[in-house]
Order: sequence, then C-alpha cells, then structure tokens
Amino acid sequence: MDKALGTALSPIPATKKVTARAAFVDVKPATQTLLSDCFRQFGVESVVMTGDVADRLKREKFEACVIKLGPEAQAIMESARTSPSNSRMIIYGLGGSAQDAMRYSKYGINAVFHEPLERQAALKLVRATQMLVLHEFRRYVRVPVITEVGVVTGDSRRFNATSHEISAGGMSMHTAEDVSPGNSVEISFALLTLPRIWVRGTVTWRKGKNFGIRFDMQDDRRMRIKEWIDAYLES
Repeated sequence: MDKALGTALSPIPATKKVTARAAFVDVKPATQTLLSDCFRQFGVESVVMTGDVADRLKREKFEACVIKLGPEAQAIMESARTSPSNSRMIIYGLGGSAQDAMRYSKYGINAVFHEPLERQAALKLVRATQMLVLHEFRRYVRVPVITEVGVVTGDSRRFNATSHEISAGGMSMHTAEDVSPGNSVEISFALLTLPRIWVRGTVTWRKGKNFGIRFDMQDDRRMRIKEWIDAYLES
C-alpha cells in the first residue's frame, strides 16, 4: 500500500537549471505560456519584451529570440543581428510558413514555429535546437537556418529550395521539385556574413519534399562553409 502510494505521488521531474534566456517579441499570452513551458524544460528562461525592443536587443544579451513575423519584425531582427552580443542568437520566427520566413532570410532565421501552434510540434522544435541555444556545440554540429538555395542538377535543370540545416559536410532542404538520391547537384546560397557561395554535392536521401546532400569532398569551396560554421559556434 505504501509502495503504491509512493509511486502515485512521485514528484514531477525537475526542469533543467536556467542557463540561457529567450526574448519573446510580439507573442500572444497563450503562446507565451506554451512556448515558455517548452523552453523551461531545457533550462531556457523566457523574457517577454516590452518598451523599445530594438534598443534592448542592442544592450542586453539573449541566447535566443522568438519573434512574430510581421511588419515590425525586420527592424528588430536588424537590431539583433547588428548587436555585438546578439548577432549570433538563435532566431525563431512565429507564424506563417518557411516561404514567409524567406522574406527575412538575410537575417538568418533559424527555425519557424507554425501557427496554430501545437504543443508537441513546438516541443520537438525546441528540443532539436536547444543545443545551439545552450551553446553545447560538441553535441550538435548542424546549424538550423532558413535561406533560399539555388540548385542546378547534373542535367542543367535549375530550381530553388529552402534550407533546413547545414553542417560542414552537407545540407538538408525542402522543395517540390523532383530530385532523387544519387543525383549530382551544384548549390548556391548566402548566410549572414557568408557571401553567396557555390559548392558541388550529391543527393543522399529524399523523404517527401525534403532532401539532403553531401558536399563533394574534392570541392575546396566547402571549406568556406566549415569556417563560417566554426565562427558561428565560437561567437
């Protein structure tokens, strides 16, 4: 009886100690509550921004920012990316699709919480990116980032894709175009401080509209990507 009672009253597992802060910009109260709970489970404190947000992002240090994609977002992202302390913060867009986020790709949006927000989807996204927020880079070498990627296939077909994650060895993307494992491609893209770069690769997997490529080890241009990732993680 005592054993059963003890099991029934077992304490809820404690969340991790707070070691990072995420700024919430133009986030509705209900969404604040849901996302705050998700971040808290990984030791990230949520800070609801008020007043002159752009100025605060220049003065205060945050490891992440959740911002509603809309007319006010551009100026705030500009302020964060030009701030010495927040230029490499993880930026989560809120609302819309990856295509909506493309309008802000110059600011290096890392991921998007789609609305209407679902708890499991939100938790999955926070879990997938929390290593970067917490600066635990040894366990996480892929950088989530949304930007437009130009793709040229071996038979000279051209189309655009949207990036998901990039590493020193390859990139995952999203497109409705037909591309199959084994196809040779050359891609081009730009990332924040990395001017447009071209690099060859091979498609290694395809799942639905998502696919991944492995960079050509013989293409020395990929070293610029590695250098950018190293600098991104060290800043």
